[in-house]
Amino acid sequence: MRRREFILLLGGAVAAVAPLTLRAQQVLPTVGFMSARSPEDSAEALAQFHKGLGEGGFVEGRNVTLKYRWARGDYGLLPEYVDELIGQKIDLLAAVGGDASAIAARKAASSVPVVFSMGGDPVEAGLVRSFNTPGGNMTGVVIFSNDAETKRLSLLHELAPTGLLGVLVNPEFPPSPGQLRDLREAAPKLGRQLFIATASDDAGLDTALTSLLREHVVAAQIASDPYFDSRRLRIIEFAAQNRLPVVYQFREYVIDGGLLSYGPNLPDAYRQVGVYAARILKGAKATDLPVWQATKFDLVINLKTAKALGLQISPSLLLRADEVIE
Repeated sequence: MRRREFILLLGGAVAAVAPLTLRAQQVLPTVGFMSARSPEDSAEALAQFHKGLGEGGFVEGRNVTLKYRWARGDYGLLPEYVDELIGQKIDLLAAVGGDASAIAARKAASSVPVVFSMGGDPVEAGLVRSFNTPGGNMTGVVIFSNDAETKRLSLLHELAPTGLLGVLVNPEFPPSPGQLRDLREAAPKLGRQLFIATASDDAGLDTALTSLLREHVVAAQIASDPYFDSRRLRIIEFAAQNRLPVVYQFREYVIDGGLLSYGPNLPDAYRQVGVYAARILKGAKATDLPVWQATKFDLVINLKTAKALGLQISPSLLLRADEVIE
């Protein structure tokens, strides 16, 4: 082969390979996913987050990279996770699993856009200027689970019309002062007395649950809190073993054997976080995306659990239920 022909042939081969090489070297956008919960109790919600990303055209491993951090109810880890993820040059931070995660993510907003999910008020927490115009580098989803404590207490009152009611609260959860205030104001209006048990770690959880029995509460409410969510099966098992009627915030508790829940659709909220994340990755600004607000709360009752507890659910309560598990 002549030298000139060889050079032309080699040049054509390089040109053909070059696009493949460039594609292989392309850096995919990276999303940090930080949750105050655990992966074990978030499987359905995480799947919906991926669904939301997919609706915007992003699939993990194909055209977006995700880096996960799970605090498993230890809120002190969240600021460290923010620093780690920012150090890894993420393009966006999804901060989910409650108010503690959203608040910890605030310092990331000077570097990357943040999409949060939380149960409380992001304006009151100083995360956004308003729901319609966030005004900064943060937006997200609000499910108002913290504001439903008094409604859950009224349902607990219906389940157990007399006797001492118990409430389990995590004092390390940022909204807990407001939760306690609302519950203490609501109880006298129902003509009820409350015993407040507190826990923020596993040793404290055992002590708190035992204290409910010691004080002879007739029924209990688990306050909205990602730490309790991450110990969901443990709490449900305790309630079953001790034949204690308990009211929870999310449907997931009732699916796993809990008695009754009243709250928003958590997986749908995570899907919306994924939708917003995809829109930002495609060029939208967080400040232009209004904070999405949950508008529907579901009452879910497990009749199998009620039967095991020897508890008769009133017909009026059953009629109001959005879902009855038999």
